[in-house]
Amino acid sequence: MSDEHFQGKYEVELKYRLESKTNFLNILKNTPHEIMLEDNLESDCYFDTPDKSLHQQNKSVCIRTMKPSGIKLWIVKGPEVDRCEATNITDAKSAKSMLETMGYEITLKATKTRSIYFVGKFHITVDSLDGIGDFAEFAIMTDDELMLTAYKSELETLASKFGLTDSALQTKSYKQMFAEKYV
Repeated sequence: MSDEHFQGKYEVELKYRLESKTNFLNILKNTPHEIMLEDNLESDCYFDTPDKSLHQQNKSVCIRTMKPSGIKLWIVKGPEVDRCEATNITDAKSAKSMLETMGYEITLKATKTRSIYFVGKFHITVDSLDGIGDFAEFAIMTDDELMLTAYKSELETLASKFGLTDSALQTKSYKQMFAEKYV
């Protein structure tokens, strides 16, 4: 297990809706992998300006807390679809307060149950979103923009070993899914 899996300013990610989380996990058991964490509850607070300027620029700011792992992250995505940076923080409450002091407001709160596995250089997250469904994200982070297309192809190949096809591919972010369901 290594933080190397989460370093880089670009994230190549393919998200698939799972018909059966149990079947997916059975395939994973027979695939060489490492476990980073299992069944953590993630709470995300998304922020934007009152005029929603981040949304208009296809940008996202999120403070994430994870239990029981205790991980706390500041995550910024966009404006490009593959652009994603995250950093560990020690005090999520203060980070949220700082954003609010700067004029940002919480626009969405969302929770999910997440497990994270490492398969070679890739990481796979298995997520359960209440009322929305189960998903598997196949991803890699990198600073090398020239590798984005090659990594996408490698991720598609890995996902196919789990029986996942383009028909299960999801293009909406979890933020979009939660907003459509609950806002």
